[in-house]
Amino acid sequence: MTLSAKRILLVIAGGVAAYKALDLIRRLKERGASVRVAMTAAAQEFVAPLSAGALAGGKVYTDLFDREDEHDVGHIRLARDNDLIIVAPATADLMAKMAHGLANDLASAVLLAAKTKILVAPAMNPAMWSHPATQRNAATLKRDGVDFIGPNAGEMAEAGEAGTGRMAEPLEIVAAAEALLDASPKPLSGRTILVTSGPTHEPIDPVRYIANRSSGKQGHAIAAALARLGATVKLVSGPVTIPDPAGVETVHIETARQMLDASLAALPLDAAVMVAAVADWRPETEANEKIKKKAGEGAPALSLTENPDILAAIGHHANRPRLVVGFAAETTDIVANGQAKLKKKGADLIVANDVSPDSGIGGAGGVMGGARNRVRILSGDGVDEWPEMDKDEVARRLAGLIARMLETVTV
Repeated sequence: MTLSAKRILLVIAGGVAAYKALDLIRRLKERGASVRVAMTAAAQEFVAPLSAGALAGGKVYTDLFDREDEHDVGHIRLARDNDLIIVAPATADLMAKMAHGLANDLASAVLLAAKTKILVAPAMNPAMWSHPATQRNAATLKRDGVDFIGPNAGEMAEAGEAGTGRMAEPLEIVAAAEALLDASPKPLSGRTILVTSGPTHEPIDPVRYIANRSSGKQGHAIAAALARLGATVKLVSGPVTIPDPAGVETVHIETARQMLDASLAALPLDAAVMVAAVADWRPETEANEKIKKKAGEGAPALSLTENPDILAAIGHHANRPRLVVGFAAETTDIVANGQAKLKKKGADLIVANDVSPDSGIGGAGGVMGGARNRVRILSGDGVDEWPEMDKDEVARRLAGLIARMLETVTV
C-alpha cells in the first residue's frame, strides 16, 4: 500500500465538514498510515477530541501552550515528524493564516513550521470560497507549493445554499495523499492525455432527455490511473454521480456537442482515451417548454438527428494525438463490431466490452453501473482478451499499456 508506514498529521479546522475528518482518519489507517491529529479550538466545537483520538489511536493535539508537549518546543516536532500534513477541513480563516504566515494557535504554528508536503481540503460556504480574498489566499498557497483537493460543488449545510465549497470526500483525499506520497516511477511524466467519461444527456425539453446507463466509473478510474503514472490528465465528463478523480483537470459537460468542443479544445495531446458512452442521436429540435401530455392525442413525434462522432473527429484530426484509444460498448458481435470501429474511427486501440444486462459481468445491472468489467483489446496486431476484473484494475492495466505504447509510438 502507498500509505503503509507513512506518518500523516491531520489538522482539523472548524466547520460542519469536520465530521468527515473522522472517516478520513479511518480510511488513512486502513491503508497502513500512522495518523496523528491536531485540532483548532473551533474544530472542537464540531468534533470531540476524544472521538478523533480513539480513531487515530493516540493523543489529539489542541494547545500551543501545552506544558507537557511544549517543554521541548512540541509544535516544531509535530510539524516535522511526518511525511505529509493534511488540512481537512481547511476553513477560510485557517487558509488566510497559512497564506500570511500567522501562527497564533497550535494548528497555524505547526503549518508555518512545516517542511513536509501539505495537502489542503477546503470547506466553506460558496460565497466565502469565491470571495477574492480567499481566491488570493488559495493562489498564494499554491505558489508556495501547497497542494489542494477540492472543494467540490453541491448542496451546503445551510438551507437553500449550493455551489462550490463542499469538502472533498474522504476517499478523494486519500487518493490525493497516495498520489503525493507515491515514490514509484512515473512513466507518463510530461505527457498530456485526454479522457472522456460518462454518458451525454441530449435534451428533449427542459425536463426530459435521451441518455444511457453509463456511470462513468471506468472512465474516471482510467483518468485517475493515468494521473498516478504522472500524466497531466484532462477529463471531459458527462453527467455522473461520482466525484472527480484527484489530481485531474475535469471539464463537466451535458451534451455530445459540448463534449466534442471540449475534446477539440484540449488538443494538442500525447494521447486520447475516449471512454464516454456518447449518445448516437439527439432530438432534432429541443422544446423550450415541457411537452404536455394531452388526453387522446397519443405520444408526440420525436425526430432524431445524428450526433457528432467524437472518436472519429479526434482519430482523423489534423492535430491527431500520437495515440488514440476508443471504447466499443457492444451487446452482440463484440470483436467484429470493435474491429470495424478500429478501422473506421482512426484509433490505434479499441477496448471492446459486452454491456448487455445478461452478460454476467459487473453485477446485477451489467457492466454499465457495475464495479467490474471484462474487456478485449483490439489493435492491428489482433485481439488480447483480459479476464474479468475490478474496473480499477482494468484502468491500472490499460494505463500501463498506454505508457508502454507511448514509449515506442512515433509521430
